[in-house]
Amino acid sequence: MTLPKNGITYADAGVDIDAGNALVDRIKPAAKRTNRPGVMAGLGGFGALFDLKGAGYQDPILVAATDGVGTKLRIAIDTGHVDGVGVDLVAMCVNDLVCQGAEPLFFLDYFATGALDTDQAARIIEGIALGCERAGCALIGGETAEMPGMYPAGDFDLAGFSVGAMERGQDLPTGVASGDVLLGLSSDGVHSNGYSLVRKLVELSGLSWEDACPWADSSLGAELLTPTRLYVRPALAAIRAGGVHALAHITGGGLTENLPRVLPEDLSAQIDLDSWTLPPVFDWMARTGGMAEAEMLKTFNCGLGMILVVAPDRADALTALLTEQGEEVTRIGTVTDTAGVQYQGTLL
Repeated sequence: MTLPKNGITYADAGVDIDAGNALVDRIKPAAKRTNRPGVMAGLGGFGALFDLKGAGYQDPILVAATDGVGTKLRIAIDTGHVDGVGVDLVAMCVNDLVCQGAEPLFFLDYFATGALDTDQAARIIEGIALGCERAGCALIGGETAEMPGMYPAGDFDLAGFSVGAMERGQDLPTGVASGDVLLGLSSDGVHSNGYSLVRKLVELSGLSWEDACPWADSSLGAELLTPTRLYVRPALAAIRAGGVHALAHITGGGLTENLPRVLPEDLSAQIDLDSWTLPPVFDWMARTGGMAEAEMLKTFNCGLGMILVVAPDRADALTALLTEQGEEVTRIGTVTDTAGVQYQGTLL
């Protein structure tokens, strides 16, 4: 190899520091829009500062969550529709935090790629900022890693980390009892779990991402990239209104695996599958793969992205509150003292 006249540079190795600086400058306005009480210092420093007292907390307990977007990224990369995966990333973290009773306070992202495409990266991070705005948390830092040789051209990976807080003694789940009512909040599609199977089903169907979607007036790829719904503000409103004993974010493992995570060991639940209609995307996947109902229920959210466990005498009031908050709410069952989640009715 012949060295350049003035010696080799980092850019010669495939890392463009100037592009990274340009990206930071471009995303600063989006990050600034996420500012909230408590933010002391954000992008640009070696660390980000957050003041819990400034956020209104007196005796806080911190709660942390981290997650990624999974192989949904493959569809985003292959189609070039990367704008929504940032919202997915935030939602996967903050929807978990609120299940502990915590208010998400701030968020940091990790974006890694082989060669930095400033426009692509900015679109992704602007999506992260949008998700933070909707969740009421601040985007106060992150890492953009340009790693030649680690990722093929155009590929990237994405991960996130969020911290929330609650006052001591207000953590969830608490007080779950037999007879409690289960309120399901509708999802916005598949969200961000099960996409290895989703991609397999699309392969079996013989369709491409650009083909017309069988159940909606858009392309198949665009429909499957619908971002994960953010439940933070409605969930916090319900918690503060009183009567919420637990929340379950329906992610990997579906209803079958996630609801038991918030129930005491001696309690379970009975779910009426006839109480809601399976959204078309899940019906299409079930028919395309000849999937059994049990497999659907332990793989996908099947139309319910969050379940609240509430006191029976608060169920109607909380349903009304959540509806006012823009949620589609369904009473799907009750907590029982039987073993294992019991299903009645049919979903498919």
